[in-house]
Amino acid sequence: MTDAAAAAARLRMQDPRKQYPQPPFPKQPQGAPGLARAMDPKPDHGETSYKGYGRLQGRKALVTGADSGIGRAAAIAFAREGADVALSYLADEQADAQEVQAVIEADGRKCILLPGDIKDESWCGELVARAVSGLGGLDILVNNAGKQVNQPDVQDITTEQFDQTMKTNLYAMFWITKAALQHMPPGAAIINTASVQGFSPSEGLLDYATTKAGILAFTKALAKQQIERGIRVNAVAPGPFWTALQPSGGQTQEKLETFGSAVPLGRPGQPVELAPVYVFLASQEASYVTGETYAATGGKGTA
Repeated sequence: MTDAAAAAARLRMQDPRKQYPQPPFPKQPQGAPGLARAMDPKPDHGETSYKGYGRLQGRKALVTGADSGIGRAAAIAFAREGADVALSYLADEQADAQEVQAVIEADGRKCILLPGDIKDESWCGELVARAVSGLGGLDILVNNAGKQVNQPDVQDITTEQFDQTMKTNLYAMFWITKAALQHMPPGAAIINTASVQGFSPSEGLLDYATTKAGILAFTKALAKQQIERGIRVNAVAPGPFWTALQPSGGQTQEKLETFGSAVPLGRPGQPVELAPVYVFLASQEASYVTGETYAATGGKGTA
């Protein structure tokens, strides 16, 4: 199927319950951080199915956790809309990141690879500096990278796990945002990936859900600050999405088999299904939107 045909197929009116794979899924354990290329079925990040319309022409974006999942889908969509993109990811995810780079460069956009550990404050500053230097500026920031480990009881969460989750999901967002704001002009946009877990936490995701609730509050407070500089700040709250985060510890293998079955749509979302939300929030089409959280939960809602 050609790219044009794939994009047309995704946008054709159809039953959303049947549009993408439904559970049951095979068990597929991976070590963290996980690779999209090893997943079965492979996620749709929009490599062939996302069509751009020039809504981000000339923009410069930094996306964390951009090697796979939601970050990868956002990065590809930004490029298809005309933006140059810097990808932040862990060195272990290099193979996936290079796939994203190939897709973006095939569309004629610049793509900078920036591997490193965002749990390190000094790297967060260097990450932003390299993105600004390589792109010639920065006007879109997506804080998307996340750590999620399913543990059935609070006694099973070690201090090391709790610390790593906090640093990946909250501290890094704080450090990267502070550094990025020094370079962002009026009209720029910051988008933080929260989660339905921030509203309705699962018992096995105590530390992860805590960070996602923090991201919601961070977004609202920062939006009130930064609109004085003409910078919009919003969040996206996904429900169950089919990403490498899930088989690499985000879910137990038993829960992975039925992942997404509990929402009204009866299946997990594919990363490309969130891409238009990130594009909208980054674009001037969302000029009257700040301090908001856009949810995509497969019908479950945020209550």
